[in-house]
Amino acid sequence: MNSTKRNILITGGAGFIGSHVVRRIVAKYPHYNVVNLDKLTYAGNLANLTAIENASNYTFVKGDITEATFINELFEQYQFDGVIHLAAESHVDRSISNPLEFVITNVIGTVNLLNAAKKLWNANIDNAVTDKKFYHISTDEVYGSLGAEGLFTEKTAYDPHSPYSASKASSDHFVRAYFDTYKLPAVISNCSNNYGSFHFPEKLIPLAINNIKQMKPVPVYGKGENVRDWLFVEDHAAAIDLIFHEGKIGETYNIGGNNEWKNIDLIHLLCKIMDKKLNRAEGTSASLITFVKDRAGHDLRYAIDSSKLQKELGWKPSLQFEEGLEKTVEWYLTNEEWLNNVTSGNYKEYYTAQYSKR
Repeated sequence: MNSTKRNILITGGAGFIGSHVVRRIVAKYPHYNVVNLDKLTYAGNLANLTAIENASNYTFVKGDITEATFINELFEQYQFDGVIHLAAESHVDRSISNPLEFVITNVIGTVNLLNAAKKLWNANIDNAVTDKKFYHISTDEVYGSLGAEGLFTEKTAYDPHSPYSASKASSDHFVRAYFDTYKLPAVISNCSNNYGSFHFPEKLIPLAINNIKQMKPVPVYGKGENVRDWLFVEDHAAAIDLIFHEGKIGETYNIGGNNEWKNIDLIHLLCKIMDKKLNRAEGTSASLITFVKDRAGHDLRYAIDSSKLQKELGWKPSLQFEEGLEKTVEWYLTNEEWLNNVTSGNYKEYYTAQYSKR
């Protein structure tokens, strides 16, 4: 294990993926000083971090990456030598209704962080910085849509189809531009769809779990023919940990679960698991499936080739999808209070009040 003392900034650490990364890094590297920066929007929830909130090597800061002055002051205060950047607006439907919000957060916010790192680390063409790292986490959606065959590789041309994926593609380009222009020590990863605990229930799997639990309709876009590669969030957090510590500067790594599923097949599997867990007659949950109008610009298929990450850094997924999905269902059924607080919105009031007391 790396024993070097470091000051690490993790952005978006109160969100779904970010909270898994924060908990892992704080627990695994007690000699690191970890600062979690999160704006606490609707998807940011400090209840995701109760396991480590009192750790001596952990600090939470509420703030907005779009505020350049604040970001510069934060970098100066904590003297970060590593950044793991996850903060982003990420829901495609929301990007369709309000694309500018995605541009501001995902593009301008990322550039603010890049500028702050560049300034603090004095990164420029004549100063090759080797003891720092700016790690930008992105998505497979920047690559566009696949046909029935083929996989996204790190060399696949960008072809974003939604305002969300366009904003992430732009932020990726800025990170690479800062590496090329200023020699900022940067690395990027693009991941497939994540699933697991602490996932905000507007996304497909937690939404379906919650609706089935309450015997509400389970919406499926179009005919459910869209294909996604599903990655267990704890496997993603492990990959982020590995890439941050061992990934080569200037490189891109794709992270995928090697688990392609049509949406409708996934939902049918989920329905079977829910019937079993809730002691309902087989077919009860499936009767809730409701097909709805397809999303505008809905990509047909995503599939990640993660062989580079596996060969060069030795990472591989730990779970098959069926096992991971059952584990996920069990978590949501066991953590009803968390789910009820999120769906009701009560978590915002409670944790905002708790934060204001500190």
